[in-house]
Amino acid sequence: MSESPENPQQPQTPRPVTPGTQASFGTYGGRPVSFVRRGTRLQGRRQQAWEEHADRWALDVPRHIANTSVHPDYVFDAEEEFGRKAPLIVEIGSGLGDAVCHAAEENPGTDFLAVEVYTPGLANTIIKINSRKLSNVRVVEANAPEVLSTMLPPGSVTEIWVFFPDPWHKSRHHKRRLIQPEFAELAAKSLKPGGLLRIATDWSNYAVHVRDVMAGSPHFENLHDGERRGPQSPLTQVWQSGVESLVGGAPVKEGRAPVSTEHTGPNEGIDETGGWAPRFEGRIRTSFENKAHEAGRLIFDLCYRRIEQ
Repeated sequence: MSESPENPQQPQTPRPVTPGTQASFGTYGGRPVSFVRRGTRLQGRRQQAWEEHADRWALDVPRHIANTSVHPDYVFDAEEEFGRKAPLIVEIGSGLGDAVCHAAEENPGTDFLAVEVYTPGLANTIIKINSRKLSNVRVVEANAPEVLSTMLPPGSVTEIWVFFPDPWHKSRHHKRRLIQPEFAELAAKSLKPGGLLRIATDWSNYAVHVRDVMAGSPHFENLHDGERRGPQSPLTQVWQSGVESLVGGAPVKEGRAPVSTEHTGPNEGIDETGGWAPRFEGRIRTSFENKAHEAGRLIFDLCYRRIEQ
């Protein structure tokens, strides 16, 4: 169909790319981002909550190129936003907001920032904030490395939580995993000296990946170095049970052969390294974690402290 002469198509002026922001093709700092946005559409209660309350609880950060990017000139002022000076905990990948809202309710003297790229999840979090009458939670729709790199002032965060990040199982996708040496650098920059980085995953392959990455960081120490190794290690138990060799970790139905997930990584028989933390009591058991337990998978907790330098 030819263009109507009354409505000629106007050429679009390309927007300049600010160095250090997430590019439109899905990278940050030259690396692939760790997420795939599976949906941004809001309906029903989520749409209503967003329309009525996002101005109050969702940070209106300046964007550039992508709607999950954060302009590098923007710096979050927690004291101004919350109207007080208090410890700040940042949860990266807050999902539906169960963990962060429960923690905020249990710790009214602490402020929380939920970082998520899934808009319906943020809307769900806002619903929980309102229903529980919380005033110490804010949400932001943003790419986590940009939040840590430029949005948060250096040394302003007491704890960073990363609970059950996308494991990106396939070897060719490991580069998309959130926890990388670059992430450790950014987390160290944001945390106060002595601040904590708490991580949890239900897949042993990712747990070993995290342990290896963090062991190589000069900025962190494992608070449970050498603990829970040998027969007491959850890694040893996963290797010996073979639970992760089944689809989803679920039991095999009678008369059917197990199908390997190929998600376990090398099986060394006995984990002699350890370093696993006890379960973080401040993390509520969400529906996501419950599904992992129902499938028979084990949970790996790790906790690292920012070294004073």
